[in-house]
Amino acid sequence: MAKKNETKKSEEEIDDEDQSKLQEKEESPSESKDESSQEDGEEKPSKDDESEDSELDKLNKDLERKDEEIIELKSHIQRLQADFDNFRKQGEKQKQDLIRYANEGLIVKFLDIYEDMERALENSSNEEELREGLELIYSKMKNALEKEGVEEIPAVGEKFDPFKHEALLTVDSPDHENNEIVDELMKGYTLKDKVIKYSKVRVCKKAKKEE
Repeated sequence: MAKKNETKKSEEEIDDEDQSKLQEKEESPSESKDESSQEDGEEKPSKDDESEDSELDKLNKDLERKDEEIIELKSHIQRLQADFDNFRKQGEKQKQDLIRYANEGLIVKFLDIYEDMERALENSSNEEELREGLELIYSKMKNALEKEGVEEIPAVGEKFDPFKHEALLTVDSPDHENNEIVDELMKGYTLKDKVIKYSKVRVCKKAKKEE
């Protein structure tokens, strides 16, 4: 009987141990869960890391935007350069055309005179008619030149001016003062106050009297 009681007691002790182990086992998952959460916490990025990543993203976006702005500015500069080159080429062409056709208006006027001269030569049957035609043409040509600002340089009787006259000969003339123009050998002309052809003249030079 006593042995039977010991056996029963032993079974109760075993049951108590099993319950204790079971209770420990039930408590252990929470502990492992806490440990697992701690491990997971170590793997997750901290707030500082997230802030740094955000700053890097922002900087990258700023750099991309700046690169786009630089590309746009380069394209704008290239367009401006192309426009400037076209403007320069067009200006040079206009300048060349202006030089090439600068005398167009004057030539048109002289074409009329040229045709008048041609008609005078064709239609003149004698010297008198030819002279009348030439006088008409001469008057017309002179008027055309005057309208363009061309004027003859006064010479005979004028004081010699090296800025208007070119002395080809000198003569000691009792009828003229020293440095006075005696003869005009070739006419000179000005174009709007600019000498375009010097008058070629003969000038009076008095001989020095011996004492």
